[in-house]
Amino acid sequence: MDAHAELVDLAEKYWDTVLEAAPGAATLLGDRRFDDRIEDLSEAAEQRLTGVYQGLLQRVSALDAAALTDRDRITRALLIQELASAVDQLEWRPVEMACDQMDGVHAATLTLAPQTNAPAPENARALVRRFRQFDTLFAQAAERFRAGLAAGRAPARVVVERSLNQLDGYLASDPADDPFVTFPGPADWDGESAWRATLSEVASEVIRPALREYRTALAEELLPAARPDDKAGLCWLGSDGEDIYRRLLRRHTTLDDLGAEEIHALGLAELERLREEYARVGGALFGLRDQAEIFERLRADPALRYRDGAEILADARAALADADAAMPDWFGRLPEESCAIVPVPEFLAADVAGAYYFPPAADGSRPGTYFVNLYDPSDQPRYQTRAIAYHEAIPGHHLQLTIANELTGVPRFQRQSFANTAFVEGWALYTERLADEMGLYPDDLARIGMLAADSFRSARLVVDTGLHARGWSRQRAIDFMVAHVPVGRTELETEVDRYIAIPGQAVGYKVGQLEIARQRARVAERLGERFDIKTFHDTVLGSGSVSLPVLRELAGTL
Repeated sequence: MDAHAELVDLAEKYWDTVLEAAPGAATLLGDRRFDDRIEDLSEAAEQRLTGVYQGLLQRVSALDAAALTDRDRITRALLIQELASAVDQLEWRPVEMACDQMDGVHAATLTLAPQTNAPAPENARALVRRFRQFDTLFAQAAERFRAGLAAGRAPARVVVERSLNQLDGYLASDPADDPFVTFPGPADWDGESAWRATLSEVASEVIRPALREYRTALAEELLPAARPDDKAGLCWLGSDGEDIYRRLLRRHTTLDDLGAEEIHALGLAELERLREEYARVGGALFGLRDQAEIFERLRADPALRYRDGAEILADARAALADADAAMPDWFGRLPEESCAIVPVPEFLAADVAGAYYFPPAADGSRPGTYFVNLYDPSDQPRYQTRAIAYHEAIPGHHLQLTIANELTGVPRFQRQSFANTAFVEGWALYTERLADEMGLYPDDLARIGMLAADSFRSARLVVDTGLHARGWSRQRAIDFMVAHVPVGRTELETEVDRYIAIPGQAVGYKVGQLEIARQRARVAERLGERFDIKTFHDTVLGSGSVSLPVLRELAGTL
């Protein structure tokens, strides 16, 4: 087997392993081979998976890069990075702490439920078999949480409380609207009525009881042992927590040499830079140049808040219509798949972010979807909507992830991987600023929303590292966000609790954005008048989701 063929074979083995270990994600991506299976959360399965990844890593690393094409060398570098990162993460046994409201076992399950579909009768029947195993899944999760407690890994109290709120919301919801019952089934199927009846039975007899038992474990075992709000960060777990945080920073930045103190200082520098922009835009908009006064105006003026969720959805749709019209001037490669816009499910809305995105299924059974959170519209600023829409949809996540999904001639993991936080989230944050260049902010009020979003991502660098490396309390983190981000306290509290729940993830946004902007500036300086923004963007997006070291290599080819 030549080097190219072996690389392709190893890449396919890797992605098959990923999807087999995460059948829910496989279904989401449109790979239906594992619809009847559920995740195995046991420690034995974790160890087996680690061994498989280690073996693949050794084989990929042994491939002679000199015998590969430039495109194959990119694939090899990405595969080595993903495998090494996967091993690095599994070694710290993350399932033991997966009880949070963001990436916890229940949160992932409940979030994926509205995105589930069954395009054919065999998928419909297979998903019933999966759902019948929910009692095993959540019993395993609770057992792993107990092992975490025994190892001194008490969760933060606030993430357990938010998880309980999510579970209570689902368990109190109308069974007739249960997302495990109401998701789309096969078109024109004469067996649908009986299938729906079976789903209702499984939801009543398996899923809801399993989640009640899981809730009991969280409330009676984890909550009493949980870390208080003044010890919310990982560093309060001692050397184990410090090691976990270092691993998470490596994972989410895709960089080995960027530490917590450097990230903290970077965030402070970015916030200081933003002061000048607020003064300029705030002066033109309100006649105010002091940042605190500008923030107070943004928070206090009821005219800057929404009246209802319908207004939020209408503004989001208008923002994306404007972006669609502008795209051909900035990108040579455009996605074929359109972007759906739907509300966040009510039972999740109070405890999740203001918006999020799911990429389209590879089999075409589900579109890329931008979820808009309509929770408490009166607390949601009108001026943020455009920046959020551009981040989550076009030219942000939908553009990047759908283009990746539609690539040809590259292995599946490059098209579908969700491992490179800094690139995926960095790209979306980069496009918030790009949207200003594209003329997509119609006035200074919308532009100040762009600054507010940038403040969010800059303050995250300070708060995430403050919590998990410096031992900040939850209240100190909230106070810092209030002082530096001009949105409501309720939203900022949810954000801080997100950083407590998934350490390091929020750091990737700003790190990635700055790297993309840095590479663009370097290429533009090198090429001068020959620089073409379409070529730059198409090159950056043309290899799927990449690590930041690989991004630098791609930029160097221009």
